[in-house]
Amino acid sequence: MKWIDLFTSSVGKKFIMGLTGISLIAFLIVHAGLNACIWANDNGEMFNTAAYFMGHTVVIRIAEIGLFAGILLHIVQGLVLVFQNQRKRTVKYAVPIKDGKSKWYSRSMGLLGTLVLLFLVMHIAHFWVPSRITHTLDEVQLGLKTGENLYARMLDVFQSPLVVILYVLGCISLCYHLMHGFQSAFRTFGVRNDRYLSILTPVGVWFSIIICATFAMMPISMYLGWVN
Repeated sequence: MKWIDLFTSSVGKKFIMGLTGISLIAFLIVHAGLNACIWANDNGEMFNTAAYFMGHTVVIRIAEIGLFAGILLHIVQGLVLVFQNQRKRTVKYAVPIKDGKSKWYSRSMGLLGTLVLLFLVMHIAHFWVPSRITHTLDEVQLGLKTGENLYARMLDVFQSPLVVILYVLGCISLCYHLMHGFQSAFRTFGVRNDRYLSILTPVGVWFSIIICATFAMMPISMYLGWVN
């Protein structure tokens, strides 16, 4: 296979979707771990310290560029596959289940992916832009260092019930997107044995639920005052 085939052929597009999908799964694990720091109930000290480390480590900042490139590529390839599926029913997003049946979210990856994209745009506008681009966040003392008070920004953003509802809906969309995308990514790389799939499928479901529940509980906890 030529390099150009990775971006033009059906097999190449699925390979890119699988590769970027697994990379994004790894990112979600790290991001969920960072978000979980808010439940230390220490006025955001642990969270701000972890966020400072993520934002001031060269390797992580370089990886951040790769992450954005991966997200963009994942979106573009996903949309291309959706359009191809609409024109040619023989081209599928993932390997079809043997009995010919599929979950509704498996058939709605384009819609779910679009909802996740809108959620991502809102999330970037709320936190990434003021932290990385405009640098308009308040400063906070972190030991001997001075960093941005991203925790205070979160508390402020999540005082709006509308924003909290939109975030929760975004997390639900992400959950269903992951339920299919998790196993689809591994199927793309040849994991099709029934024995392994019987393990992979429930792992993917529980991974999707736990990760997205963690994300959803963050705005809920802040809005309801469960953290300080």
